[in-house]
Amino acid sequence: MINEETMKKLLELRLHAMADALRELIDKPPGNKLSFEEQIGLLVDREWTDRQNRQLARRLKQAKLGMSACLEDVRCDAARGIDRSVIRSLATCQWIRSKQNVIAIGQTGVGKSYLGAALAQAACRNGFRALCTRVPRLLQELAVARADGTYVAALNRLAQVNVLVLDDFLIAPLKDTERRDLLEVLEDRYGRSSTVVTSQVPTKTWHESLADPTLADAICDRVVHNAHVLSLRGPSIRKQRGMNEETEKTEKKN
Repeated sequence: MINEETMKKLLELRLHAMADALRELIDKPPGNKLSFEEQIGLLVDREWTDRQNRQLARRLKQAKLGMSACLEDVRCDAARGIDRSVIRSLATCQWIRSKQNVIAIGQTGVGKSYLGAALAQAACRNGFRALCTRVPRLLQELAVARADGTYVAALNRLAQVNVLVLDDFLIAPLKDTERRDLLEVLEDRYGRSSTVVTSQVPTKTWHESLADPTLADAICDRVVHNAHVLSLRGPSIRKQRGMNEETEKTEKKN
């Protein structure tokens, strides 16, 4: 009776993992009973692990990674411009604790977006909040927010994210309003959180691409000067993957 009442209270308190662990303890054969300290430890550990897993799942969902990516699967190759020691260092997330940025530069298909998503995933695993978004989509959302009166709230939400991944930066020329919106986002984050930027445009030509010297100085000052810059090289991974898939299809037909 006591066990049933305890079980009911655990479920009402939403301690479901602890309740499951208690059921296992009750069902154990008499000869396999744990000590009191071991039983308490098991109950607490089970509930703690379950909560950690649920929090991680929630952070990953909110991050909107867009793909299954992790730093352990990043192909480290000197020819690609990715050093294994650099990836190991980034995996510690010390750059996030130090409020530093990461910039990934390279031609289309070399793995910039994957690296950005992998950095966001690592951030989530280490207890940080992350968000991945393409710059064109973010600027469009900010334009809509300005129109419907939620602009400040949208900026505040972005400022609260520990790691913001801005994918496809400068993939197209920016309008004056878009440059100012981007500066607002980066200003709120400077010295308070970390930003990951992926772009096909080398950092040395960002000023020219941004087209406005004053805003370009302000944007670059808040991103480049405290960033780890990775220059990815090599052929398009997407193209290679597509060729391999076509080869496999041909071989199956034959």
